[in-house]
Amino acid sequence: MSLRARVTKKYVSAVTGLAVAGTLVLSMAPAPANADRGVVDLWKSIKPLTTVASAMNTGAHPDDEHSATLAYLSLGKGVNTYSIIANRGEGGQNEIGSELGNALGIIRTRELQEASKITNVSLRMLSETINDPIYDFGFSKSPDETLLKWGDSVVYERLIRQIRELRPDVVVPAFLNEDSTHGHHRAINVITVRAYQDAADPKVFPEHLQNGLQPWQIKKLYVPANDKTYSVAVPVGDYDEIYGASYTQLGEESRFMHKSQGMGRHVDEGPINSYYTLLQSTVPGKEKEKDFFEGIAFTFEDLAKELEAKGKDAQVVKDLRRLQTDADQVIAAYPAFSEVAGKVEAMKAGVQNALTDVAKSALDQATKYDLTYRLHVKEEQLNKASMEAASLVAKVKPETGELVPGQTTKITVTAYNGGKVLLKNVTLKLNVPEGWTAKAADSNVVGLLAYNQTASTVFEVNVPEDAAEFKPYDKPIITSDVEYEVNGVKNKVQVVPPNAVAVLPPFSMSLSPSAAILNTLKTDEPIPVKVTVRNYNPGAAKASISLKLPEGWKTDAAQELSFAAKGEVKSVGFSVVPAAQVANGSYTIQAVATSGSSQTSRGAQVIQYAHIGKTYMLQPAEVKVEAFDLEVPKGLKVGYVSSGFDNIDQYLQQVGVDVTKLEEKDIQFGDLSSYDTIVLGIRAYAFRPELIPSNQRLLSYVENGGNLVVQYHKPEDKWSPGLAPYPIKIGEPLIKWRVTDENSKVTLLAPDHPMFNYPNKITDADWNNWIQDRSAYNPAEWGKEYTALISNGDPGEKEFTGTFLTAPYGKGIYTYSSLVWYREIPSLVPGSIRLFVNMISQHQ
Repeated sequence: MSLRARVTKKYVSAVTGLAVAGTLVLSMAPAPANADRGVVDLWKSIKPLTTVASAMNTGAHPDDEHSATLAYLSLGKGVNTYSIIANRGEGGQNEIGSELGNALGIIRTRELQEASKITNVSLRMLSETINDPIYDFGFSKSPDETLLKWGDSVVYERLIRQIRELRPDVVVPAFLNEDSTHGHHRAINVITVRAYQDAADPKVFPEHLQNGLQPWQIKKLYVPANDKTYSVAVPVGDYDEIYGASYTQLGEESRFMHKSQGMGRHVDEGPINSYYTLLQSTVPGKEKEKDFFEGIAFTFEDLAKELEAKGKDAQVVKDLRRLQTDADQVIAAYPAFSEVAGKVEAMKAGVQNALTDVAKSALDQATKYDLTYRLHVKEEQLNKASMEAASLVAKVKPETGELVPGQTTKITVTAYNGGKVLLKNVTLKLNVPEGWTAKAADSNVVGLLAYNQTASTVFEVNVPEDAAEFKPYDKPIITSDVEYEVNGVKNKVQVVPPNAVAVLPPFSMSLSPSAAILNTLKTDEPIPVKVTVRNYNPGAAKASISLKLPEGWKTDAAQELSFAAKGEVKSVGFSVVPAAQVANGSYTIQAVATSGSSQTSRGAQVIQYAHIGKTYMLQPAEVKVEAFDLEVPKGLKVGYVSSGFDNIDQYLQQVGVDVTKLEEKDIQFGDLSSYDTIVLGIRAYAFRPELIPSNQRLLSYVENGGNLVVQYHKPEDKWSPGLAPYPIKIGEPLIKWRVTDENSKVTLLAPDHPMFNYPNKITDADWNNWIQDRSAYNPAEWGKEYTALISNGDPGEKEFTGTFLTAPYGKGIYTYSSLVWYREIPSLVPGSIRLFVNMISQHQ
C-alpha cells in the first residue's frame, strides 16, 4: 500500500464516525503548503532517516538560496541539506518598511530563518555580528572588489570551516561567476569552487584541525546550468502527495517569507526542472546523471557495501545494515504514530550500538570520524522524529522577553503528551548563559507522562548585573532541554522561546531627530532634541536624563523622569545651542540616563513584523549632526509623494523647507499648483497606484509652471517612457546600468546650469564622501529636449550621461534623477543635500 493510500485510509476511518452524526462537508480549497500539522510534520521528520547523504547550497544574501532545489533535496529526498549565506542583506532595499542598513539586515536574517524552516533546511551565516566584515556594502560588479572589502581570508576561512564542520557530499553555489552577475554572487562562486580542493587540504587553515575538525573532500561540485548544457535535471516540479504541493511550490512558500524583498510567486502545478552542471567530482561521472548522488553512498546499505568492498570491520557493516532495516521499518509504520515511535526508538538504539562499535573498531581514523559524524546526525534526526511520533509538544514560556541586568524573572517549561506513547522519566531543564542562575520552583522530573497530560516546571531566573546586552545574530540565550525515555531509550529535544529573549538597557532612549543638519550659515538657530525614554525595569523607576555635547555647545539642565511601571514611555525636550563658530564636519549629541550609580546611553529599536516576530537592535542613543553651509530659498513649498522607501522629506523639513506628504486624494483631486515643487520618491509609480491614472495631472502641473522631480524607477515598476513629458527609457539589463563606486569621478556636463549654481554653488567637493553607490537603473535613451547634467561611471567602464536629466516643459521644469538620494541624504552627505535643495528650487 502506498504512503498516500495509508494516510488516506487512516483519515477515511476517522471521518466515517463523523459522517454518522450529519453530513460531512469537505472544502475543495487547497490548504497552504506551510500549514504543516500532524502526519505532514511526522513525515518531514522521518524521511531524513532513509539517507546518509548531504548537500550544501552557498549564496551571498538572504533570498539567494535555490529554494525549489532545497525543498526537493530536503523534503523530497530526505537529504541533510544546508544553506550557507554570506551576509545579512544590509545593503538591500526594503519593501515593507523604512528600515535600512543593520536594521534591514536583522529583518532579512529573520526572514531567511523562517524560510529555512519551511524547507526543513539547516541555515548557517558567514557574517557573525552586526558590522561584520562580511557586510552587504551594496551592489558590486566585481568578485575581486567584494573579496577585498570582505577580507578574502576572513570569508574563505569561515566557508572552509563550515564545510569541514558539516561535511557535505554535494555542494552547489547559487550563481555563476559571470559578468552579468552581482559581484557578491560571483565572489561566493569563486570561493566555493576554490574550496572544493582546499577544504580537503590540511595545510589550508590548519588551526581548524587543532580545534578538532578534520579535512573534508567534497565529493561533487555542481554549478547552475540551463536546459541545453547540464549534467543533472532536478525535477522540482514533481508533485509530492504528502505535502500536497510541488517542490517548486514548497520553495515559493519559503520565498514568500522574504517579504522585505518582495519575494514569492504563485506557481501552477506541472513539470519544471532546475539544471546543474557537474564541475568537479571524486567519483566517475557521466554526461547525464540521474541525480546529484549518483556514485555517492545515499543509504546505510550503500555505506555497508563500501566498507564491505574494502574488507572493513564486519560488525560495523552489520550495524549499518541493521540501521537500513530500521529506517525501512520506520517508513513502513507511517502514518501510525505509536508504531512509528516504537520503530524510531529501535533505530536510535541501533545508532547508539553502531557508535560504540565504530569507536572500538580497527577502522582507520578518517573512516571512523566520518561514520561517527553521520551517526550523530542521525541521532539528532531521531530525537526530532521521536518528538513528532510521540506527539510531544515542548514549550519555553518566559514571563517576559525583555530583561534588564540584575532582574529576577520566571520562565516556565512545559511538555505535553498528545500521543498514545507513554513517556517515562521526563526531565525539564532550562539553559541560561554563564553567570546566570535558574532554580526550579519544584521538581523538574516527572516519572510518567501519559496521553493529554502536561509536565510543567517554573524556573526562577536571576540575570546578573553584568549580563551582556542582546545581540540579534547570537543564538538564543534561553533554551530548554526536554529529556524522556521510550522503551528504555533516552531522547532529548531542545526548544526555544517563540520570540527573542533580550537583555535590554534599563532605560532605552531614542532621539528625534536621529540625524540632524547644522547649517553653518545659521549657527544661531538651536537644534531641538526630543529624548523618548522607555522603562524596561520590572517596576517603578526613576532616571535623570541629560545630554552630552560637543565642546562649546550648550543645552538645558538634566531632567528627572519617574516611571510607574515597566513599558511606560515618557519624553523630554532639549534645546541645543551650537558654539558660535562651528567648523564643517561631523558631531554627536548623546543622551545619558542616570539612575543611582548606573548610567546608560543606549537605545533598543524594536523590530516587529507578523512573519518574523519580535526582535531588537541596540544602538547608541545619539543624534549625528553634520555641519555644512546650505542656502535654502525662503518659503519653498514642496509636496512629497513617498513610496515608503525613504524619509527624505524629514530632512528637507529640518533645513527649513515646507514639506507636505501628499496622499492619494491630494494627487487625484488636490490643488497641485500650491506647491513650488513635487517630488516622487524612488519607485513611486510601482507603489502608489494612483500615480499612473493621475500622471497627466502631474504633467499639467509642470506645464503650468511647476517643478516635478522624479527619482529612479525600474522598468517593472510600471515605468514606461511615456510617463515623462519627453520619453525616458531605462537601461537593461539593470545590472549594467548603475554606478557602484561611491568615489567615482563625476563630471559636470553643464556647469553653468542653474542646477549647479542656485541656490548653492556645487563644486567637486560636493561629490565627496558619498556612500555605497552613485546611481542605480540609469536611463539608456531620452528625448533631445533634456539636458544631461553629469557624466559618471565605474572605473574602466563607459560613463553614463543619463543619470541626471532635466528639461523645461511648458512653463515648468521636469527632472529625472537616478542618483541614490535615499541613501545619501539620511547619511547626511553634505553634497547630496545641497544638490537636492538645488533640484527642488528650480524654476523658469
